[in-house]
Amino acid sequence: MKNVWLPQNLTQLWACLDNEPDARFFAGGTDLLVQMRSRKVEAAAWIGLEKINEIKGIDEDKGSIRIGACVTHAQLLRHPLIAGKLSLLHKAIATLGSPPIRTMGTIGGNICTASPAGDTLPPLYVLQAEVEIFSFKGTQRLPIRDFISGPGRTKLQQGEILAAIHIKPSSGTDLHHFEKVGQRKSMCCAIASFAALWSLSSSGRIEKARLAWGSVGPTIVMDQDIEGFLIGKKLTRETLDRAAQLVEQRVAPIDDVRASADYRRKVSGHLLLRLLHFTQGCARRHIRDKGVADPPIG
Repeated sequence: MKNVWLPQNLTQLWACLDNEPDARFFAGGTDLLVQMRSRKVEAAAWIGLEKINEIKGIDEDKGSIRIGACVTHAQLLRHPLIAGKLSLLHKAIATLGSPPIRTMGTIGGNICTASPAGDTLPPLYVLQAEVEIFSFKGTQRLPIRDFISGPGRTKLQQGEILAAIHIKPSSGTDLHHFEKVGQRKSMCCAIASFAALWSLSSSGRIEKARLAWGSVGPTIVMDQDIEGFLIGKKLTRETLDRAAQLVEQRVAPIDDVRASADYRRKVSGHLLLRLLHFTQGCARRHIRDKGVADPPIG
């Protein structure tokens, strides 16, 4: 049987690595157990990270929110900082797996699995999150889009762990949207997912647009040309139709057991069109709750 270590702090972690330099890390283990059952992953030894306090907890300092890598999805959903200031991430996590999976799985694990279908990844890309990496030699930070290098691949080197995620909340005037399409309504792996953060001027023109698609490329897809095309234009069906055509050209999906590449391409464009419906819904709620209208749309 392989050795399994459960260090209580970073000092014990580095000692474990001295004893087992080829060990692999795990936290909640929700992805790992599936891979081990199908014999897709092996290691000389395993090191569990979930008892290390230095990589747990959620706090805010100088306008940035730090989320420990071993914070579970269920803890994120319950935390007022996430619900109040990172609603885009909160929306995505609410769609992730089942209650038992959210109770066990960690945000660090979802990132390090580096699946293009990872539910937390499109929001984290759109929110311009940075990851904090610990090693015996010190710490470093990287933008998440530089940290993930391909399907199942990250920039972590031997002896390094993902310690935390840092996110600066966006402006209070920004609109946030997350949506995914799967083979059923819940507990599904995304056929395609979409995260958006955007803002409108008083005349209904798009002033900011950050967009990310999941499960339609080897990593999360973002495209500056699509975002640039939208800036300065009114949020109308015609504008989004033209942008959706660009989306279908830029994503690079594959065929698999869940969906064809052509279907994923079409869905990616259609998810962008949903921004109009979502924004109109926000305007209606604003009128109902505040008695005043949002900026004109269309």
